[in-house]
Amino acid sequence: MPSAKVLEVKKAKVDQLTEVLKNAVSIVFVDYKGITVEEDTKLRRDLRAENVQYSVEKNSLLRFALKNAGIEGFDNILEGTTAIAVSDSDQTAPARVLGKYASEMEGKFNLKAGMVDGEVYDEKGIIALSKIPSKDVLLAQLVGSLQGPIQGLAAILKAVADSKSEDAA
Repeated sequence: MPSAKVLEVKKAKVDQLTEVLKNAVSIVFVDYKGITVEEDTKLRRDLRAENVQYSVEKNSLLRFALKNAGIEGFDNILEGTTAIAVSDSDQTAPARVLGKYASEMEGKFNLKAGMVDGEVYDEKGIIALSKIPSKDVLLAQLVGSLQGPIQGLAAILKAVADSKSEDAA
């Protein structure tokens, strides 16, 4: 039987995890078996750059935290080695970064499942999410696609104005 001190530490960890999960807009679970320290360090650096919290957690503590946060649908994936990536601001950042690593380190690093805005996704769903560009890239693409027609309209209007000024002269 664990001592009272150990139980208090575990309870505090579950409470901390519960708060992180309650504030999350995106969660991704991964199996990280076999990655090197260098690969893990690079992964953590890339996740920090996207404001994503990443940690390795005990499956039992994750089960309690998920239950406390009211999140269901992950009991079947909480086996073996489990790491969790959480974002409280970007819906696709954890999946994008972890998806890149999963494709680079096939077999050593596998996406398990995840959640975005309350919607639970299996491995295939998370892989699909990982291919969605960031919000900034999507906005730039939107502006670029709107810019072409506007430039065309401006060129036509200028040509019409020039032809009318030549006719008047």
